[in-house]
Parts: sequence; structure tokens; C-alpha cells
Amino acid sequence: MRFPMSYPKFAAALTLLSFLTIPATTTQAAETGRAAPHWSASWTASPQPAWEDGFALPTNIPATLSNQTVRQIVRLSIGGKRARVVLSNEYGTTPLTIGAAHIARAALSGNGSEIVAGSDRVLTFGGHSEVTIAPGAPVVSDPIDLALAPLAQVAVSIFLPQTTPLATFHWDGKQTAYIAPGNLTAAPLIKTDQTVEARVFLSTILVEAPAASRVVAAFGDSITDGAGSTSNSNRRWPDLLAQRLLKADSRQQIGVINAGISGARVLSDKMGVNALARFDRDVLNQPDVDTVILLMGINDIGWPSSSFTPDDPALPADRLIAAYRQLIARAHLRHVRIVGATLTPFEGALENTDLKSYYSEAKDQTRQTVNQWIRSSGEFDAVIDFDAAVRDPRHPRRFLPAYDSGDHLHPGDRGYRAMADAIDLAALLGSRRPARVGTK
Repeated sequence: MRFPMSYPKFAAALTLLSFLTIPATTTQAAETGRAAPHWSASWTASPQPAWEDGFALPTNIPATLSNQTVRQIVRLSIGGKRARVVLSNEYGTTPLTIGAAHIARAALSGNGSEIVAGSDRVLTFGGHSEVTIAPGAPVVSDPIDLALAPLAQVAVSIFLPQTTPLATFHWDGKQTAYIAPGNLTAAPLIKTDQTVEARVFLSTILVEAPAASRVVAAFGDSITDGAGSTSNSNRRWPDLLAQRLLKADSRQQIGVINAGISGARVLSDKMGVNALARFDRDVLNQPDVDTVILLMGINDIGWPSSSFTPDDPALPADRLIAAYRQLIARAHLRHVRIVGATLTPFEGALENTDLKSYYSEAKDQTRQTVNQWIRSSGEFDAVIDFDAAVRDPRHPRRFLPAYDSGDHLHPGDRGYRAMADAIDLAALLGSRRPARVGTK
């Protein structure tokens, strides 16, 4: 399958935001004596292509939408006085027309699609309320005045006036999205029986944050994406890390963005392109990122000879380690810290489902070899031992039962809490940025 590539376009679009704001904000800062605000990534959902029928997992989204509104609820990490929204046609092969788009604060009680009265704002793109996005490209909205607190929940509503293939989405959104006929982007409440838990075309929300803000990117697979956690509750470990950082010092503006994709692999495509291919788009090009936590590789190990890729050969540990070294080098070239996280236990993974042969003792030995390298190599700027945080001391190849979602591959809510609590915040953030490749 051939996917349109747009990483350079995405990088240019987001970099342009910074350049466009430099003259005005620099002047304002000189006049007021305060640090200039700038744009930071506060929330992301990494785009994925819709895969073909017959794969082990269904997409669980309609093939197309037409004359319909999609309202999506997201929780930010850092707040700001203004916001921008990034929509993506990354994997579309035809132009994507957005007939209207709105952003509002989401109501915290009552119907999940309800917005806070008086908070609704029309999103524009170059001054126009309608925009057409080229195949393979993103589009960045104009700035909109909307004060948003840290951890605020917002509703983004987009109207699709034409028959639109859902070629670009984020599969495991863990949050209900509401789909209804007509243009309901300004509706206070959307009443509908048609819902999905995927993200549709929505990829990033930026906020205008203080100059001292910084962003941590969680780069991973389903265990970062939150599989096994309670939907509509923001209990993924990156969500809980954002809460910890705010509680530790509410004066700091440290964002946490989730660049996890369920089914993601470091070296191969399918449920999203491989980590080496998407690292720039989903992490390094996101505004204000200065630290990345890498937790990925369990699917590279578990998928071969399983229901996912039954004909693939086993993956040697040294291939995964070589890929990690590439990610480390690329992060350091951009003066971004990279923190390695050990791969969590998976004995018995998916054994009570239709997905067979994910786990074997040989695969677990590969995981152990990779984890030993992560812990001892000294090549990451810091290490988080998620394996130690969630494993059963009496049976270390398995999750502690209290932390297991039940499928023996993904943590449940308590497991994700244990992961977030296991992160040493001082070690995570370290010095502002590594000075050169190899700096610890």
C-alpha cells in the first residue's frame, strides 16, 4: 500500500507558526519586559491510514461521511489564552473539504457532546470558514481567542459537506465522537445514536503558552494510546503524567502529548507507519517538544507468527536496538532529550481472544534482552522502568493482576496509574536540552 507522505509539509506548516509570531511578540516583550508567549502543542492524536478489510482488527469507522458533523472531545495538557487546531488529510488521495469548524469548551457534566454556553468559536483558515485540504497535507487554523485552563476539555466540531472517505483517522481514541446529519458545528448539544471512538481528521491542538513552556511527547503503541483504560476518562499514562506535572508545580507549563498508535511498530507499517518514518511528524516537529519518552517494540516482538502477521519471521533484538539508536541520534540532532522505557510483561497476551500466538518464551527472551540494553547501555538520556513498575514479583513475565486489563498485554486503569507514578520527574525533565549527541 502506498501512502502520501507529508512530513516536510507538516514541519513547514508548524515551523511557519513560530516565524509568523516572532516580530509582533518580540516587540510586545520588549515593551512590557515580559517573556513573549508562543505556540505549544497541548494535545495530539497521531494520524493513521484506514487499513484494508480482512486485517485482524476492524477499523470500526464508517467508510465515508456526507453532509454530516463530527464533534470530538479532547483534554488538553497545558492551557493558554488562544488556540489553533490542526486538521490532517495525511492519507487522503483526494482533496478534503471542511465546510465549517468550531471549537468550544466541553461541558463537564450532562451529555458528552454538550458545550459550555458562550464558549463556542468559529475556526477560520486564512480568514475563511471553509477550507479544502490537499491530499497528504495538514491545515492549521487561524488563532482564536479562547481562554483554556490546563487540563481543560474542548470540543472540536467539523462539518463535512461532501461525500468524504475516512482515509485519515486515529483508531483508538478512547473518547466518544458524535456524528449527526447537517451542519451542527455550533449546536449546544448534538443528540445522535451514531458514535465512534476514533479521531477523525483531528490531529493537533496548539495553545499560545508562556515562553518558558515545554512539551513532553509520549511516543509509543497501544500501551501509550491507552488500550485497556476506561473510555471517556483520560486514564492513559500520559494523561496521568500531565496531571502529576501540574500538581508538582502549577506555575510550570509542561505539556504532555500522546503520540501513541495502537498496533504501532518501530520497524514495520500496518496500523500506522513505522516509528522511524513518523518520528519527525508526530514528535520532533511538534512545537515546543524538548523531551520524548520512547515505549515501543512489543508489537515488533509479538506480531511475528501471530494472527497479525503469521508469515513474518521472528525479530532479533539487535534490529530493534539498532532502530532505537537511530531514534536517539535523530532526537539529539534536534536537541531533544530522549528517555527510554522498558517493555512491559506480556505472558499470556491475548490468549482468550481470537488473536493467537502473540506470546512465546522465545519472544519474551527477546523482550528481556531489549530491556537489559535499555537499562544498562547508557545511550538514553534517562530510563523509566515500566516493566518493574507493573510486573508481578512472583511471576515477573506477567502483569501484577491488579494492574492487568484482563488481556495480559495492556494495563488497566490502576496499571496506567502505576506507570505514571513510576516516572521520576526530575530524571524525566533533566537539563533543558542535551547540548550534543551523546550528552546524558
